[in-house]
Amino acid sequence: MTNLAKLDFVALDISGKNYLSWALDAEIHLEAQNLGPTIKEGNSTSPQNKTKAMIFLRHHLHQGLKDEYLTVKDSLELWTGFADRFAHQKIVVLPRARYEWTHLSLQDYSSMIYYNSAMFRITSQMNLCGETVTQAMMLEKTLSTFHASYMVLQQQYRERGFTKYSNLISCLLVAE
Repeated sequence: MTNLAKLDFVALDISGKNYLSWALDAEIHLEAQNLGPTIKEGNSTSPQNKTKAMIFLRHHLHQGLKDEYLTVKDSLELWTGFADRFAHQKIVVLPRARYEWTHLSLQDYSSMIYYNSAMFRITSQMNLCGETVTQAMMLEKTLSTFHASYMVLQQQYRERGFTKYSNLISCLLVAE
């Protein structure tokens, strides 16, 4: 827990709009500091570790949230309080990500780099909300959204039998 003055990741916004990514970042950082159990139900960690975790979590909060949770001194209580308050973000993010997935089309992007970036942003949001996007789904989405004038090219890529999305994208980037 050295250098607490340095912000390791973006603080939790008072609106909670970044709760899902914040919670993932916080959990990863706590695990890296051997403080992960402090936010798990039924933990028996030392008071010192609970305090370290609490300092870390409070350091990554918007000032308004710090003020609202001023009297909370237990890291598990703070963690579950935020989960109760902001976990609804999955209900907001998932439908939007599904919509973007449905409308994701290779032909809508000027470059493979932009398409690939959109693909990973959307799939990350879906995965964060608990909806799994497989390699096969990503491959099919990409191949099925080729422009109609490139049907022969689409078929050639299908015949190559890609099993990893990254391999297909590498070929498409080279071809571009």
